[in-house]
Amino acid sequence: MWETEHLAALDKRHLWHPFTQMKAWTTPEHEPLIIVEGEGAMVRDSRGREYIDGNATIWTNIHGHCHPRIMSAIRRQLNRIDHVSFLGTTNEPAILLAEKLCALIPGGALSRVFYTDAGSTAIEVAVKMAVQYWQLVGQPQRSRFVSFDRAYHGDTCGAASLGGVSSFFDRFAPVHFPSIKLTDLEGLQALSLEDRASLAAVIVEPLIQGAAGMKMWPAGMLRGLREWCDREGVLLILDEVMTGFGRTGKMFACEHEKVVPDFLCLAKGLTGGTLPLAATLTTEKIYEAFLGEVAEMKTFYYGHSYCGNPIACAAALASLEVFEIEKTLKHLAPKIDSLSQKLAKLQTLPWVGDVRQCGFIAGIDIRQASGEAYPWLELTGARICEAARQHGLLTRPVLDTLVLMPPLCITEAQLASATDALASAITEICA
Repeated sequence: MWETEHLAALDKRHLWHPFTQMKAWTTPEHEPLIIVEGEGAMVRDSRGREYIDGNATIWTNIHGHCHPRIMSAIRRQLNRIDHVSFLGTTNEPAILLAEKLCALIPGGALSRVFYTDAGSTAIEVAVKMAVQYWQLVGQPQRSRFVSFDRAYHGDTCGAASLGGVSSFFDRFAPVHFPSIKLTDLEGLQALSLEDRASLAAVIVEPLIQGAAGMKMWPAGMLRGLREWCDREGVLLILDEVMTGFGRTGKMFACEHEKVVPDFLCLAKGLTGGTLPLAATLTTEKIYEAFLGEVAEMKTFYYGHSYCGNPIACAAALASLEVFEIEKTLKHLAPKIDSLSQKLAKLQTLPWVGDVRQCGFIAGIDIRQASGEAYPWLELTGARICEAARQHGLLTRPVLDTLVLMPPLCITEAQLASATDALASAITEICA
């Protein structure tokens, strides 16, 4: 049915994959994995082999592949109109989705939604809005940002300026926005008065840093950060691109410490993992600073061609309906406990170091039996994930941290199979 060899050859001839050393990818012995079908937590390749989607298709899929309610919503919208410009016109799904998103925030504290198409651009919006906000309220000196070591907020220029993973971002440092990199909350207290007066905003991935290797923040860090920003008059940007929509056991990670930011950046799971869409939520106070006459040049001159795409917004609305109808968060709680038990068994392996869990997100560090790290050039984590395919599991590592973050719909049996696959792959590669 599928011409696998022909498709693989065309891929190697024409495509350039992200975060991929293409020299290795295009070798004759490498077989690109061509995914052609999916249902629930399972996907199927062009040769008919089935896999558990252990990283939710790069942390995007929430309710499983081809969820009937979301697919139906997409088809209905396709029969009406495919795309509507958000410059000068609007559309029903985008309007209704904005209402739903704002209603998810306690007390209506975030009342305005700006749509883009990816996590990077959701961050880009927040960064540029923060800079322009301070200009509009008469404090143009507030143009710097605080971000944290090992942070990852995306790859567009503004978002990359706030990243703390040197291998991703150092090459482009000459064109980055000015920012201060800190390692923890205590670093904020040590900032000089001059530095504090220059800050537009602080940005953080709440509770857990993804690209850092699923690094957990200490309990109370987020609450402390909100209080510091309030005292200093600094805006707070929360990057919930990864943690939003149930990943931590609540709809948003910031709910765990009862924190509401000035900007909330959402993407990945917003459409249930079906279509590109991002949203930056902010306050009425920030929104009102941009209001004025044309001649005042207060307008936020930023936007993309596919902002507020009605098909993507229809998918996002359906995804939020699934949360309500299927009581997704309620049913997730016992799965989180089950994952904890299965991770504890994994930790008994001599090559497993620290294991971190935040809700339905897990990071599993791979170490030599001596406790020392493997040389990074050996790509041990990547080879384990490659071996896991033979046991019916797809996932990707962050260096030598294995990531397990399946769709929230995964069954208990599939979850057991996923952790068993990891155990087998770890043993095969490390023993």
